[in-house]
Amino acid sequence: MLTPAFDLSQEPDFLTITIRVPYARVSEFDVYFEGSDFKFYAKPYFLRLTLPGRIVENGSEQGSYDADKGIFTIRLPKETPGQHFEGLNMLTALLTPRKSRTAKPLVEELGASEIPKEVVDDEDFDWEIEQTPYEEVSESALNPQCHYGFGNLRSGVFQRLQDELSDVVDIKDPDFTPAVERRQKRLATELAKFDPDHYLADFFEDEAVEQILQYNPWWTDVYSKMTAFVEKSQEQERHAALVSFSEEEKYQLRKFVNKSYLLDKRACRQVYYSLIDILLAYCYETRVTEGEKNVESAWNIRKLSPTLCWFETWTNVHDLLVSFGRRVLCYPLYRHFKLVMKAYRDTIKILQLGKSAVLKCLLDIHKIFQENDPAYILNDLYISDYCVWIQKVKSKKLAALAEALKEVSLTKAQLGLELEELEAAALLVQEEETALKAAHSVSGQQILPSSSEASDSEDSDSTVSSGNEDSDSDSDSDSDSEQDDLKDSPSETVGSLQGPFLEESSALLIVDGEVCGNTAIQESDVGQGKPLASSRPLGPSGPLIEELGEQLKSTVQVSEPKGTTAANHGMQERDSHQTPNH
Repeated sequence: MLTPAFDLSQEPDFLTITIRVPYARVSEFDVYFEGSDFKFYAKPYFLRLTLPGRIVENGSEQGSYDADKGIFTIRLPKETPGQHFEGLNMLTALLTPRKSRTAKPLVEELGASEIPKEVVDDEDFDWEIEQTPYEEVSESALNPQCHYGFGNLRSGVFQRLQDELSDVVDIKDPDFTPAVERRQKRLATELAKFDPDHYLADFFEDEAVEQILQYNPWWTDVYSKMTAFVEKSQEQERHAALVSFSEEEKYQLRKFVNKSYLLDKRACRQVYYSLIDILLAYCYETRVTEGEKNVESAWNIRKLSPTLCWFETWTNVHDLLVSFGRRVLCYPLYRHFKLVMKAYRDTIKILQLGKSAVLKCLLDIHKIFQENDPAYILNDLYISDYCVWIQKVKSKKLAALAEALKEVSLTKAQLGLELEELEAAALLVQEEETALKAAHSVSGQQILPSSSEASDSEDSDSTVSSGNEDSDSDSDSDSDSEQDDLKDSPSETVGSLQGPFLEESSALLIVDGEVCGNTAIQESDVGQGKPLASSRPLGPSGPLIEELGEQLKSTVQVSEPKGTTAANHGMQERDSHQTPNH
């Protein structure tokens, strides 16, 4: 038999059941209802529901069938008109037979009454039982397996799926790692992962974070409506109707297998605490992606929840809130303390909305993990059991959990990452840089007038120097013409004396190895390293050079100091032409 898709809704006096049975044999169907039991049969579909309230057959019941859509709509009167049926959207719980809803567990261990109470209850366990003489024991007894999963009901999973789970959880070999050691390793890993530069970058450049904080997820509007509804009608039990499930979510609910969980007081408390931890991670993920899931969504949720990635167990609400805050500042893309507090307030709203809102969040997490490989294993360890378990939880339990979470306060100092010290040091550096930039700007404004005056003086100097350059260019042109004349002769430079100024100048004429002419260079001055300057004409050496002329081209070498300008040559020639021959 197939379980059809169905939906329930209510009015003050009637309960409406909508059943979708495509391709059913409508000529043969049967409907039965009495008290809180409802049964429907149309081959090959069969539906049995245990309703949260009682219905009655009084002649006002109605039924219709839409052949095009294949939908049966059955309208049944309530036994107590005006009664509100709570939990109509808890489809898995509605499918559970009435006889299964008892305090007696479905699975019992035979002879359990013979076991001493102190052995069954972990809190009252007698540790003196270990004080026994040494006995030869097996290897499995030396390495007892540790438990994890929903209610710590699983163990030994990693021995079979080590390759799959190594990419899902951070803890290595959880089957033989006690809870205390898990916590120690987790804290050490978080301290090593914390990056002060990343945190300070998000702290000072928080434009993206502020935009994320402005986003309103679906539970924000529902919470506002619930608040207005409660203030108006003073009936808190009806606000669950504000949360609706899509067809896909209803299909997910029908696929779950109903279970009963044997949880003692300690395990039940851990289940509630781990639920808060998972919801915190989900609220952060929904906010930073603004409701649009991506390929990193599964990683974000399981990484931010120590319950999922370290199989952590909790004893109080404050510890799990501190752990969540540390992981937000160590792992995801946006690491800001405001996001921690925003997820904290969102979780309180979801818990106050009741188990319908919590179930809707768990179904979304289940879908995210189911589409991610290998995160789907976390559904088998935690989320699927939570989706079934939450439908049987009393609403007042979640309300009390929300109040307990609301009373907890969290500060940056409690995270143990020295955030306040980092922020104070960064602000001090920022103030110093600001003061330094201000000092530079003031000094630049003072230098500006003097630099303008310097530019004016440079302009005047350039005007004067341009005139000098013009005169120098004229003399350079004359010297170039003289140098061209000298290039025609095969004369070579014998030696030169360098200096910025020349006191004396001489021309050495060497004819057949003998020196002709007068030398005006003072050897003492040269020996003392004094500069030489050409301040007067060469005198009688001018006519001698002119008389020799072309006859001595092959034997005459003309030498002059290197510092002498070409203009001096022109002066010497002009003097020689003006001097009369005697």
